[in-house]
Amino acid sequence: MDTADRPATEARWLELTREILPAAAPARRWPVRADHCFQRIFLDNACDGVWYDRVPRRPAYAYADRVILDKAVALAEAALTGKTDLVELNRRSLAWRQDRKSKTARTQLY
Repeated sequence: MDTADRPATEARWLELTREILPAAAPARRWPVRADHCFQRIFLDNACDGVWYDRVPRRPAYAYADRVILDKAVALAEAALTGKTDLVELNRRSLAWRQDRKSKTARTQLY
């Protein structure tokens, strides 16, 4: 994706996560259907952890740096074409979030 054309990248991100992937989900028997779930999965995996530890504001796609946004779009495209396993990406995202939640709970105990 042309790194100079951020508006086009953001538009593709929204098209993939709001329209194309949710429409494909039932036929592919994916465990998620909602746009925010797809966004969570791809952004977390692009960040190698929970995205809100790396992106300062919301909406994440608008404030993520180009490396993160481009990687998230590439992961979404790969899931759509079957080149990456959405179920595995979802598992990873949920594990990072559970780990973060556990760490936060332990920190609050002290």
